[in-house]
Amino acid sequence: MSAEAPISRLWPAPSAGLDDAELTALYGRADRPHLRVNFVTSVDGAVSLDGYSAGLSGEPDKRVFGLLRMLCDGLLVAAGTLRHEGYRAVRLDAPRRAWRREHGLAEYPTLVVVSGSLDLDPAQAAFADAPVRPVVLTHAAAEAPPRLAEVAELVRCGADRVNLAAGLAELRRRGLGQVLCEGGPHLFGALTAADLVDEVCLTVAPLLAGGGPGRIAAGPAGGHRELSLRHVLAAGGALMLRYTRDAAPAPPTASS
Repeated sequence: MSAEAPISRLWPAPSAGLDDAELTALYGRADRPHLRVNFVTSVDGAVSLDGYSAGLSGEPDKRVFGLLRMLCDGLLVAAGTLRHEGYRAVRLDAPRRAWRREHGLAEYPTLVVVSGSLDLDPAQAAFADAPVRPVVLTHAAAEAPPRLAEVAELVRCGADRVNLAAGLAELRRRGLGQVLCEGGPHLFGALTAADLVDEVCLTVAPLLAGGGPGRIAAGPAGGHRELSLRHVLAAGGALMLRYTRDAAPAPPTASS
């Protein structure tokens, strides 16, 4: 994917060279509690290249990635993905912080980590350098490592495994109604099996990864879900697709 490639809308209503304001309106914020999942995949369905998702992502995809973070209240990620991808603190640039203030949002979204084992490093920058205290969704039987409670709030939902529905309900009780999930595949699969996914944003990178990498969703089967295609964007050979569970268009408001 070219770093200079503009993002155009192919469907509906074709439009070339979308700016950030137009992209923000296209993705928007839902008018109700909402869980959005964002992934990138190769044409042949791989979730990673050389072991990391970054190998599939180009500048246009990263641009949308940043805008989706700007739009959310909570950024949901599995502990394994946090460790493997080397997450740093969730920070936004000055224009995106200003947009959030103008729309009545906190300057930064809250990082939310799902961990059944609490195998987390309090010194990782995602915790130690966070501008907003992260939340860790775990269960009653998990034992926290020393000092984790100093850098994150532990929310226990479930007796011996994380109850994702209860965890999302708790996030919404805290005002984190618009949640963006960045993976990994097992968390995406578990959210789908629990029927909690409202929207999927999927970038298809123009390459073949070959055998080896897994799919963007993993875990036990949980039944299929019907989705409606909302838009198709293109940039440098990549496609950026947005699907929702609502057949009717959701309002692209930014203040809900």
